Amino acid sequence: MSPVGTTTQDLAAIATAVATEAADLARDTRGNAIHHITTKTTATDVVTAADQAAERLIRTRLAELRPGDAVLGEEQGGTAGDGVTWVVDPIDGTVNYLYGYPWYSVSVAAQIDGISVAGAVVEPASGRVWHAARDHGAWLGDQRLRVSSPVGLDLTLLATGFAYAPERRRAQAAAVAKLLGQVRDIRRNGSAALDLCAVAAGWVDAYCERGLSRWDWAAGSLIAEEAGAVISLPGSNPDLGHDAIFAAAPSIAEPLLAALIDSGMGAFD
Repeated sequence: MSPVGTTTQDLAAIATAVATEAADLARDTRGNAIHHITTKTTATDVVTAADQAAERLIRTRLAELRPGDAVLGEEQGGTAGDGVTWVVDPIDGTVNYLYGYPWYSVSVAAQIDGISVAGAVVEPASGRVWHAARDHGAWLGDQRLRVSSPVGLDLTLLATGFAYAPERRRAQAAAVAKLLGQVRDIRRNGSAALDLCAVAAGWVDAYCERGLSRWDWAAGSLIAEEAGAVISLPGSNPDLGHDAIFAAAPSIAEPLLAALIDSGMGAFD
């Protein structure tokens, strides 16, 4: 799957290096960056100057390290190429970043034919570095990661997130309300990439969300998968929603998926 002379571990090292540099930039420039804000889909869907600067830095470094590779980024767009495509979220959790809530990250993944083969998620506030290469495991720094093994749905800690559009948020909230009596509890932290890493570490038992873009999950889903999670990517389970991502510990994946479908998680557009 990898280009000649380039292993998935090489790509993971590149993803880690450029994501770490971008994370340093985001952390160090936050004070000025949050005063230069624009919006996208709604008034609450914000973009800071740091989002834009971090993506420019990542693109510059990738052009130096991997000239000719395609880049698909949240702020500057792009399209997939014939070889390696880098999928970049310069700040995942921008609203958290804006408020000073430390649960935000820089996410960089390498994909081939739409499949993530390497990736890194770096937390600017804590310095934690999550990374994975396909078939080589998932890691937090030098610690090998493994998902949890809850014994039942009632002992499952579920992470999720909500869309920016109010009407969609109401539908998502109604689905989550139906789940509250079936699981241990629900967490909503505001960064899809870090929620997927949390599944990998066993900090939560599962994660499900709808309406994400490829850059939100490209690195984190690989990290969760390499840690042993059952993964369903957008487009693979219409009953859960055409744009749903699902990651769960194997011990509760089947009953949780059924409960999510029963809750109506896949019943809205």
